[in-house]
Amino acid sequence: MKKRKTEKMLMVFPNDQLFHYLRSGKFKALSSDWKHEKIPLQIDYELIVVTEGTLYIKYMNEEFTVEKGEYLILPPSNSIREGFKKAYCSFYWLHFTVDLGAFPARIRTEDAPAYQRAGCFLMPQSALVPRSEKIAVQMKQLQDLTRNDYPDITLNALTTAIVTELFGQLSAEHTLEADPIGKNQIYSDIVDYVHRNISRNIKISEIADSFGYSAKYLSHLFTEIRGISLKQFIMAQKMETASFYLTDSDASISEIAEKLGFSDVHNFSRAFKSAIGLSPSTYRNTYAKRLLYHV
Repeated sequence: MKKRKTEKMLMVFPNDQLFHYLRSGKFKALSSDWKHEKIPLQIDYELIVVTEGTLYIKYMNEEFTVEKGEYLILPPSNSIREGFKKAYCSFYWLHFTVDLGAFPARIRTEDAPAYQRAGCFLMPQSALVPRSEKIAVQMKQLQDLTRNDYPDITLNALTTAIVTELFGQLSAEHTLEADPIGKNQIYSDIVDYVHRNISRNIKISEIADSFGYSAKYLSHLFTEIRGISLKQFIMAQKMETASFYLTDSDASISEIAEKLGFSDVHNFSRAFKSAIGLSPSTYRNTYAKRLLYHV
């Protein structure tokens, strides 16, 4: 379902400062009869990343339909946030402020070059998150830092890291669209294949057979574009997805191991600890202690 907007807008952020963290959390509707209540935003920005269902929200006289795997950034204003349709959804949210000086918070796409020259980075107000699991894990880590009374500089740094991680993901996707010789398209197809088959024990030879290339060629192409081997990428995606399951679901560790195509829970636990530095149970206990609701 398309968002009811007159035009696509870009959010403007400065390149040279930390954003100021205010608060964050995760909201989960109790039923499909939920609708976002009327709440002002004022000086805050709000980043919303939907993990389940669809969020229908009206703000600044615009109606946004934000589906699973998409994000939305709401800029400061005196407008009221309110739902315009009932639906079940779950989403992470993050409130922050940033000093833009005389710059506006949103601009039209045709004005982008001037603001980029002025030292700003720009991103769509709403779009698909290329790697939503990674953003969700960072959001959960931010909640953990807040809960443990970390200093403002730490919270501000991770807030900035989350927004710029999202910007980096979008920039990488945009770069892949400019593909004069087709290599980036093959790379994108491989990435999509890995994501679709993340629940299986994926072999490089299997990917090569699926695309009609030699395993050696695909491995070389992937390393050339991504900077890591295809084998390393597959494992990294499994660990990223595992981190998401551990902090955002009630699945047991053995169930998660099975969901990600590991032969047994011991192999999964060894791989996870090697990649992340913590055992799956320690990671879950660290980052999944509490659910913070929307305010």
